[in-house]
Amino acid sequence: MANLKEIRNRISSINSTMQITSAMKMVSAAKSKKAQEVITAMKPYANTLGTLLQSLKDALGNENPFLERAEEKRILIVAITSDRGLCGAFNSAVVKHTLSLLQKYPGKEVEVLTIGKKGNDILKKTDKVSRYCEGFYDHMDFQKTASLAQELIDAYLSGKYDRILLVYNSFKNVATQILTEEVFLPLQISEQEEAAQSEYLYEPSAQEIVQGLIPKSLKLQIYKVLRDSLAAEHGARMTAMHKATDNATALRDELTLTYNKARQTAITNEILEIVSGANALNG
Repeated sequence: MANLKEIRNRISSINSTMQITSAMKMVSAAKSKKAQEVITAMKPYANTLGTLLQSLKDALGNENPFLERAEEKRILIVAITSDRGLCGAFNSAVVKHTLSLLQKYPGKEVEVLTIGKKGNDILKKTDKVSRYCEGFYDHMDFQKTASLAQELIDAYLSGKYDRILLVYNSFKNVATQILTEEVFLPLQISEQEEAAQSEYLYEPSAQEIVQGLIPKSLKLQIYKVLRDSLAAEHGARMTAMHKATDNATALRDELTLTYNKARQTAITNEILEIVSGANALNG
């Protein structure tokens, strides 16, 4: 059994760790709440834009450059992770799914664009990473994400890529993150049946309107995905730090019990030694 000093040192170390994990949990909780508020605020605009684009799908035409191509030879996977760790399986889930996608398209040219240091550190070993967006989460706003979206749009329209996929963790609640694979391009228009709609007169034409809406919709999609991933990261870290704090508390309590037992044993042994010594002197 470890001596009392060693147990005291371990208890002290665990208490220090608990202070750190508890503080990180509170910070992540505050950041997660702010991230959720951003997502909630943008949902009405995103839903309205999606509905409007859906209603104008007939104006796309079969030759629209944003639609699916007959043959897909070059594929880009955008892997979205975090810059920091201590968030459970948040990053490893994206990395594993990205690696599985690299095996899914044999005979095709597959490249990876990484957002987040943790994912890049692992995926760069595959020699498939064509670009790493370093420091992307520093002061992230719509303009920064719109610039990235425009680069992806230009790469698709120029024929550099035939399909662009987004792999990220979607936010469900602070305890649950959903690994999501989403098609960025070609444009995905739902074929579900719609209720009868009124006839509208468009000025300019519906074709011009839809061509202007598509880039806006794609830029908003990237912004929403990154904000979604950021909220999921804070939720995952909050949950991980909560579990770490609980585990540290349980370990501290166990060590405290062990310390008390060892201390009691030491006191009992000292009393026995004193009594034995006194008996020896009296005898």
